[in-house]
Amino acid sequence: MLHFLNLILMAPPAGQQPNASPIPTFLMIGGMILIFWLFMIRPQAKKAKQQKSYIDNLKKGDKIVTIAGIHATVYKINEDGTLQIEVNPGSYLKIEKSAISQEWSANVNKATATA
Repeated sequence: MLHFLNLILMAPPAGQQPNASPIPTFLMIGGMILIFWLFMIRPQAKKAKQQKSYIDNLKKGDKIVTIAGIHATVYKINEDGTLQIEVNPGSYLKIEKSAISQEWSANVNKATATA
């Protein structure tokens, strides 16, 4: 019984020759890699590029939201990659530039522009 099962499992699929070309398999793998790149890697790289551009173009007086949800205004841009933000009048925090959420900041700025 076991010998018969081995013969069935090792036999090529019906209608296919034992020495079939591996090209369709390579094309299928290549297609899967292309789809993975199109739907996962490319959009993530594009988003990271937009985030970097947004952070590089910050200036004093811009309204921002940090990834922790703190709403503030940019008070000073430091040379060491940090920002000094004003949370309340006279109340300042020092944060990393990477702690700014571009999406939340855009939503806040859009809401104040329409109001």
